[in-house]
Amino acid sequence: MSMTLNRRQFAALGLGLTAGAALGRGAHAQAPAFFRIGTGGTAGTYYPVGGLLANAISNPPQLVLTAQASNGSVANVNSIVSGALESGFSQADVAYWAYTGTGLFDGKGKMEDLRLVANLYPESIHLVAAKSANIKSVADLKGKRVSMDEPGSGTLVDSRIILNAWGLKESDVKADFLKPNQAAERMRDGGMDAFFFVGGYPTSAITELAATGGGVDIVPLTGPEADAILKQYTFFAADEIPANTYKNVGAAKTLAVGAQWITSAKVPDAVVYEVVKGLWSDKTRAALDAGHAKGKAIVKANALAGAGIPVHNGAAKFYREAGLLKS
Repeated sequence: MSMTLNRRQFAALGLGLTAGAALGRGAHAQAPAFFRIGTGGTAGTYYPVGGLLANAISNPPQLVLTAQASNGSVANVNSIVSGALESGFSQADVAYWAYTGTGLFDGKGKMEDLRLVANLYPESIHLVAAKSANIKSVADLKGKRVSMDEPGSGTLVDSRIILNAWGLKESDVKADFLKPNQAAERMRDGGMDAFFFVGGYPTSAITELAATGGGVDIVPLTGPEADAILKQYTFFAADEIPANTYKNVGAAKTLAVGAQWITSAKVPDAVVYEVVKGLWSDKTRAALDAGHAKGKAIVKANALAGAGIPVHNGAAKFYREAGLLKS
């Protein structure tokens, strides 16, 4: 397989480069390959993790990564398919649905160019409730003011699954569709009873709210309803948010999905190979360990866990060399 990037390949990426670049060993790039990462809202986990990875992996002038705030998983998938982004973070469920044209993407066609760069870490489903709202179960959300996250987010998809499992429809709650930081501000001001957030803990919006907002609960997602979700959707896993992850909040059993870094089959193999090599370098390891609470959970041994879409050819080359992929 050739690892040489020519002008036509860069043009296909829409990068506007004037010359090709060979990223293989011993070659020198004449112009950088830009690799954008769609992340999520600035108050979530995708955004800071994306920034850490972009800074650690970038190797100018050959390779320049940038992290961009976005509306989250669904928006990132759509941007990758349209060519507006080279890569992005997505919940494993959203990536699978997009690739297969099922679930959320039923009737929209299969997005068969989606490819996996790496599985990163578990994303815990947070159902955050104001203590004053006395919400102890999902069933208690009926009639309450609840933010389900903004359109285009994976959180919105999962919040609907959860409501349905507990026998609630969206119309049974006073639904709003805000980013987690906006929902937290509304809760702090007394205008929101609960909100959903899917992401690695701790997340800044909830941390700040728990410290300053008069007290919050993380509502558990357990029991036969949670068991039914696990049986129906294999990309979910049982999870627990430890006690004191957020100030004065006890441990909460919940559900989680994998956070995955995805790209398009149209991105040249050589670019993705260099990105993956950089991802699992000592430099990036140090940055992840020091830079975010979820950093230590991003390990090479789990890079292919829960892959519901094909691995990109450039990534597969690295994983074969690392002994993680046999064919």
